[in-house]
Amino acid sequence: MSRIGKKPILIPSNVKITITNCEILIKGNLGILKQKIPKYIKLHVSNKQLEILRTKNTKVVKSLHGLYRVLINNMIIGVSIGFQKKLELVGIGYRATCIDNNVLDLNLGFSHNIMIQLPENILIDIKIEKGKNTIIILKSCDKQLLGIIASKIRSFRKPEPYKGKGIRYLGENIRRKTGKSA
Repeated sequence: MSRIGKKPILIPSNVKITITNCEILIKGNLGILKQKIPKYIKLHVSNKQLEILRTKNTKVVKSLHGLYRVLINNMIIGVSIGFQKKLELVGIGYRATCIDNNVLDLNLGFSHNIMIQLPENILIDIKIEKGKNTIIILKSCDKQLLGIIASKIRSFRKPEPYKGKGIRYLGENIRRKTGKSA
């Protein structure tokens, strides 16, 4: 039996949960998220706790039990507290600016700038300090979407192993290679 799936989820006071036959809708201060639930997973709410129960004991349903518990827990944390990812631009001349309507403009040493239209529920903040690398801060209530957008931005210029130039997550450790020795 899934140890993660058995744990009940505590529901904060500012979060409202609506359960229909195959969907859960979670409303909070930071937004609204919904998730489809398979028919073998049942949800039960009692005194500010949400329990995830399964109706079958097959291998697939057992794996979905823990998965949907984590997904719903991430949704509750997202609408109450929120998530953020920080990306660091390492390299001379690498710049990022935010244009209106959530458009991110990246100058990464190519012959052209890269423009990315971000979804509405992702907020962007750019920190530029003299003598330090530019930091892009992405905030959202949806953890899955935030991870997808952050990895998409990082994929435009991944950190290379010789000088470490590129876009990396803040605090990410890059394995460095030594260059040619004469």
